[in-house]
Amino acid sequence: MKDLLEKIHAEIETFKAEAESLTEKGVKAAGARARKSTLEIEKLLKEFRKVSIEESKK
Repeated sequence: MKDLLEKIHAEIETFKAEAESLTEKGVKAAGARARKSTLEIEKLLKEFRKVSIEESKK
């Protein structure tokens, strides 16, 4: 679970950096990378929910 949380944190940091590049510097390619990152975050959060539920049943 700790490894999963580290992956989520890292992906959120990636999203923040790409979103900042898009909004502040106007780098259009950063927008695509930020959107890709949101898909990965979504996948990781779904995995977290699944693991969290399993852990709470123990």
